[in-house]
Amino acid sequence: MDTALCLWSRVTSHTGLFKNIISDRHPKLTSVIWTNIHRFFATKLSFSTAYHPQTDGLAERVIQTLEYMIRRFCVYGLEFKASDGFTHDCCTPIPALELAYKTLVHSSTGQTPAILEKGWNPRLPADTLRKDLIDIHPTASSFKIMLDKVPDFKVGDLVLVSTLNFNNIKGPKKLKDSYVGPLFIVSLHGRN
Repeated sequence: MDTALCLWSRVTSHTGLFKNIISDRHPKLTSVIWTNIHRFFATKLSFSTAYHPQTDGLAERVIQTLEYMIRRFCVYGLEFKASDGFTHDCCTPIPALELAYKTLVHSSTGQTPAILEKGWNPRLPADTLRKDLIDIHPTASSFKIMLDKVPDFKVGDLVLVSTLNFNNIKGPKKLKDSYVGPLFIVSLHGRN
């Protein structure tokens, strides 16, 4: 019953009752407790099949984005110090990350999740600075052109190195950075 109350207070009270929830086959979601919760809320629980992008592609993309955002704060065990000297753990900025995600325009819809959910965007701290910002679209376009070129590396250049094959980096693999650096090139072995 605690899980049902938590679902009611944290989700359903903000969004209303769902008709259908599509999820993976996680054991917690297939348990008797969740079955009773879905029966109580008259919600149908549907399961996606593995590697079936029609059902779980969007969710996987959202999870990937959120993991990337959280990684910035948690992988190195950052601690945030308040003005009163109290140290906060890496979970402290999660509400701010949630707000940032909800106010980010998504390319698939051309809208923010906040607009789609509530019909308006919440006011952000950055809104107070918006009048001072310049239009960055031309800069972004020229930056994209620059990034699309295949780089010609030379000894002494600074590069980012993939951590895909690094086994000695501490922390959960899921929250590790994809790249480290920039590092100087000391010698070349082939084209890349």
